[in-house]
Amino acid sequence: MEVLAAAVGALVVTPAKLLCNCVCSKINTTINVQSNLDDVEKEMKSLTDRRKEIIHETEAAKKEGSQIRAPIITWLEDVKELQPRVNRIHENKPSTCFLNFSKRYKGGREVEEILKNIKRLLKDGKFPQGLVDPTRVPRAVEHIPGPSIQGQTTASKALEKTMKLLSDDRFQRIGIWGLGGVGKTTMVRTLNNELKSTSRNIFGVIIWVTVSKNLDMKQVQTQIALRLNLETKMEESVERMAIRLHHRLMNEEKYLLILDDVWQKLDLDSLGVPQPDVHKGSKIILTTRFMEVCRKMMTDVEVKVDVLNDEEAWQLFSQKAGDVAHLEGIKPFAEAIARECCGLPLAIIIVGAAMRRKTKVELWEDALKELQRSVPSVEGIEDEVYKPLKWSYDSLQGNNTKSCFLYCSLFPEDFSIEVSELVLHWRAEGLIDEQQNYVDSVNRGIALIENLKDSCLLEDGSKKGTVKMHDVVRDVAIWITSSSEDGCKSLVRSKFCLSEISVGEFSNSLKRVSFMNSHIRSLPNCLIQCPEVSTLLLQGSCPFEEIPGRFLLGFETLKVLNLSRTNIRSLPCSILLLGNLCALFLRHCKYIEVVPLLGSLSKLQILDLCGTSIRKLAGEIELLSNLRQLDLSYTRKLKAIPTGIIFRLSCLEVLDVTNSSYQFLVKGEEEGETTFEELIQLDGLLVLSIKLKSIPLLSSDDLSWINRLRRFQILIGPTAYTFLTTHDKSVAVSKIDFTQDSILQLWDISNSLVLKNCSNLNLMLDNLVINTDVGFIGLKSLTIERCTITKSCPVRGLAACCDLLPNLEELTLGHLNRIKSISELFGQLGLRFLKLKSIEVRGSSEMKYLLSCGHIIQTLPNLEVIKVSFCWALKELFNYDSGQNMAPDPVVPKLRTLQLEDLFSLRILGSLRRLPFTIQNTGTIKEIKGESEWWDALLWDDDETKTSLLPYFHPAMR
Repeated sequence: MEVLAAAVGALVVTPAKLLCNCVCSKINTTINVQSNLDDVEKEMKSLTDRRKEIIHETEAAKKEGSQIRAPIITWLEDVKELQPRVNRIHENKPSTCFLNFSKRYKGGREVEEILKNIKRLLKDGKFPQGLVDPTRVPRAVEHIPGPSIQGQTTASKALEKTMKLLSDDRFQRIGIWGLGGVGKTTMVRTLNNELKSTSRNIFGVIIWVTVSKNLDMKQVQTQIALRLNLETKMEESVERMAIRLHHRLMNEEKYLLILDDVWQKLDLDSLGVPQPDVHKGSKIILTTRFMEVCRKMMTDVEVKVDVLNDEEAWQLFSQKAGDVAHLEGIKPFAEAIARECCGLPLAIIIVGAAMRRKTKVELWEDALKELQRSVPSVEGIEDEVYKPLKWSYDSLQGNNTKSCFLYCSLFPEDFSIEVSELVLHWRAEGLIDEQQNYVDSVNRGIALIENLKDSCLLEDGSKKGTVKMHDVVRDVAIWITSSSEDGCKSLVRSKFCLSEISVGEFSNSLKRVSFMNSHIRSLPNCLIQCPEVSTLLLQGSCPFEEIPGRFLLGFETLKVLNLSRTNIRSLPCSILLLGNLCALFLRHCKYIEVVPLLGSLSKLQILDLCGTSIRKLAGEIELLSNLRQLDLSYTRKLKAIPTGIIFRLSCLEVLDVTNSSYQFLVKGEEEGETTFEELIQLDGLLVLSIKLKSIPLLSSDDLSWINRLRRFQILIGPTAYTFLTTHDKSVAVSKIDFTQDSILQLWDISNSLVLKNCSNLNLMLDNLVINTDVGFIGLKSLTIERCTITKSCPVRGLAACCDLLPNLEELTLGHLNRIKSISELFGQLGLRFLKLKSIEVRGSSEMKYLLSCGHIIQTLPNLEVIKVSFCWALKELFNYDSGQNMAPDPVVPKLRTLQLEDLFSLRILGSLRRLPFTIQNTGTIKEIKGESEWWDALLWDDDETKTSLLPYFHPAMR
């Protein structure tokens, strides 16, 4: 009973205690509301102050690239979320009325909870472990301050192209190259910053490294390490740093490494950068002035940054020069000065800034004159434009490469220099090894030119086969040559409007002088002491008609004298005193009718009489024992070359009589004139361009001599004329009877053969089969026009045992009657046309189709171009032996151009109802021309083929 009583007592006492404690707690909560509110206000102020401190510290850490620890971010968010609750209890204070006990208790309870949270946050806000993550993670992209390419359409195109390359998996290494100061760094900087501000960034980290001219591998490694937040150690070796960098970069999913201003090859392995083809998805961009650096760095694609166009250049210039550039009196000079900078952003910026706020017209006019004279008098242009560009010059390697570059500045501003002419000048100056033969020296010259182009010191000219200098680069070259550096001091007054030469400008230290295209009316009749001048360029200065005898006496070491395109009628006797003269250019001196007496110029190697009015080759030419190149092209009045003259020129390598009225004879035709057989005795001849009266009969030794020539163009017949060709060995025959046996030899020696206005074409083709056991493997281009075909029946069963033209690439037929197809014309030759790239047929009125496809010709695997015009009977391109309209596989899988014009039967009959394309080869097409009615009537194997070709169809104009 006692036990029971004790248990019951315990059960009663415990709830009573609990009830009492609960009541006491509520009473305390209710009573302490005001004091708790005061504590909340006090503690919350401390918490707010601490929050401000934390925010200030984290913002500073972020600016330094530090990563804020996650607990700090959570703590700041918790404080931010608590603030509205604190504000609410201050706005709606709990009731102090005892009559509303329940409401007062509820409010007091909320105050207590808020106070508890504030105290907890104050305690947690001490952060003994710091605010930032000790292992800092670099930002994906860091903004790089500097100018952008905004408003520059040309640079923006290069930027967009580069952006697309970044997302193309085929390209891991991208080379950005161009002239110094053209804006390569600015373009790539803009790319970096755009990747930061757009969603186009696909890389975990983008690393920018400035390499610069004086390569320091450790310094490059340090830049990479700092970007990756890696510790750098001064005593650490390049090899050890490379290991750490490689390990760190391999842990990046994708990275983009931008190497700016690269001047030489960087070994990525030595640097510690994983090869992009190993680290999939990662890429490298490099900027450089030199294409050769791109090659050595094994770039997959190169983007060249071009200069600004005129409108962009003016916008940039006026932006830098300010409103003054738009003032009425100044604007014409400002626009001219902007043009003088030739679109080079660096020059535009420097010159524009130098002219800012200059309101006197005289200052602008003076600046323009100085720039036109290539004088760096504009403030800042020498230090900030010329000297940086000179670094490219200083980096040129190889013998005489610098001198070859400086030589180009002798030609006028914005002038397209013929490559062949430039190389001849270099050769005569001794800048190219004089021991090399003509062909090898030309090849060497072209290699030098390509080297200069790859260094952005030369660029392609306005015509094929020409080069030119950017105007600012030329100014730098003239600035260099104005000093005595490299022994190349020059006086350059080319394309100046001068009436006469100022003697005072000459000096004893000059090496080269150019008054090219300067419109000089007369030369000074006095002795000018220039004992070291090796080149004197006076070409294009048409008005002057004579060279005073005393003028040349002071140029005693002259090697190159160019008087081309002047009005001179003769040369002074003083020219015979130029014992070192190697090259004399009289090109297009139309008033020269007699070859000057030049026999005493024993060192003369190049004599250019092109376009002169000489009637006879004499003037002691045969005494020029070292003459290596003789140009008689376009000598329309030349009638006589006495026998023995050419033969005595034993060192001759180049003989050019292109488009001359002179025809070389074949032995036995006439006496006293030079014959073709005489030329064959010139063992050193390499390049030959002549016209023959008839076809020579060549012995085996003669054929060996011709095949030894590196390049020739031989015209045969009264109406044969020069034609453009890309082939080295070409023959053109006109108005010759094809029954001559010697005609067959021409097929064997030439790469390009043109037959025009000749008779018995079919008999010649029969003879080819009868007299030939092997094919003419060298022939790549064949043109046959207006040649007659006899009515006699072909020899039955006559067929070649092999393809007689296995390497034929170009076939042109014009105005051939009595043939129904190419297959009919050449049927007996066994032609398969496996290497044929181009077919052009015009004016063959009876031709019904081009080729018969089937047993012999199943496909034309390399044919890219088909052009057919004025073949009024043509009904289809290919006639299939099996009778089907279309072969199962495309006959012309690589066809790119199909041009059909004035084919009346095709238009009227609609016979060409299907094009020789399937979906497999439509991707090679570039253009289709024809009439809309014909296009609309075409039949297609499937809609996909028609749809893919539609963008390339252009209706022909009637």
